[in-house]
Amino acid sequence: MNRRVLLLSTATAVTLDLGTLALMNHGDEVRTTRPTSSSAVLQLSPATPLDGLTWQDFHGLRMPYSASEGPHTVAGDRVAGFGHSPLGALLAAVHLSVRSDPRWGLATAMSTVNTQFVGPDTIGMLASINTAPPPPSAPHAYVVLEGFRWQGYTPETASLDVVSAGPGDSDQVVRAATRIQLQWRDGDWRVLAPPGGSWQASATPVNTLDGYTRFPTPGGGR
Repeated sequence: MNRRVLLLSTATAVTLDLGTLALMNHGDEVRTTRPTSSSAVLQLSPATPLDGLTWQDFHGLRMPYSASEGPHTVAGDRVAGFGHSPLGALLAAVHLSVRSDPRWGLATAMSTVNTQFVGPDTIGMLASINTAPPPPSAPHAYVVLEGFRWQGYTPETASLDVVSAGPGDSDQVVRAATRIQLQWRDGDWRVLAPPGGSWQASATPVNTLDGYTRFPTPGGGR
């Protein structure tokens, strides 16, 4: 069966039932925001303990939760309240980027982007959501989160690549990495809207998880 899934980010769309799951931002180009405090020290590989994560279903995708790092507020398909830490930034990157996809509901995507995304491309992202076709009655993702790799972290900004995997043609597993960037604003992490306001055409193919931190099961499998 031909399935379509846009895995967390540039250039590779793998087909998955019920359309494209776009989780994130781009490949090699890094859009950085300089720390607002001179005391902020860039960490290239900050400690990100994964012990204690629990996993819950979101339209077929297993999503990570932490009792200490969030999300602390869950209202329907909306979430908020992430820890001011590397793990909090990682969780925000995954949860907010997924919920920006109108496939899970136009209202959820509009509200998420309008209140939890920042940057000049937010306007274009909202326009794309507003003109998206109606979501399917029962959307389902055939994709798993497999791992991540930090590009940099300070208390004000974060940048990381997240790897997801899904079935391609002939049921071969296809992986892609998406770069997600965040800023700490108003007491929570906000995602920097992707270039052009769209997650599509922003995933980099990944052949191996070497160099990535793997999510513990059941994040990497169901």
